[in-house]
Amino acid sequence: MFDNFIEKLQHDKSKWDKIQMYFTEEKYDAKTVLLKEGEYSKNIYFINKGCIRQWFNKDGKDITFQFFFEGQPVSSIESFLYSEPSIFSIETLEAVHLTSISKDDFEQLLNLYPDLKDAILEKVIGRFRVYMKLFLSRIKDTPQERYEELLRNRPDII
Repeated sequence: MFDNFIEKLQHDKSKWDKIQMYFTEEKYDAKTVLLKEGEYSKNIYFINKGCIRQWFNKDGKDITFQFFFEGQPVSSIESFLYSEPSIFSIETLEAVHLTSISKDDFEQLLNLYPDLKDAILEKVIGRFRVYMKLFLSRIKDTPQERYEELLRNRPDII
């Protein structure tokens, strides 16, 4: 959603000095569940170091559907923005170093700095494009084709 958002803010020293108090640095061990399916998302996490997965439970089986890496944000954005129960879980795959912002602080930040809304909207639209491609791939591509696409575009996952 907000790929490199924190990094861009930090480069604008005057703005970062004013807003850094809204963000929290956190470290978690591998296999830490940051959000359980059915809970309400209270944070957006920005990954400084490590890897996180999103997954859901289907008939007792964990189904991972997305990975997130350094420089990427992760949240159950629908849950975060609309106060709905999350339809998936978020879990660390390895020890991670994160920067997070709570929902209350996020809303306060947007009220104080409305110009951030444009940057956030741009990132949300970018994430929407990624999700649309994933969705269409699940409909039109075979598992083999999806795997080959993954190898071409994200060999680091393998």
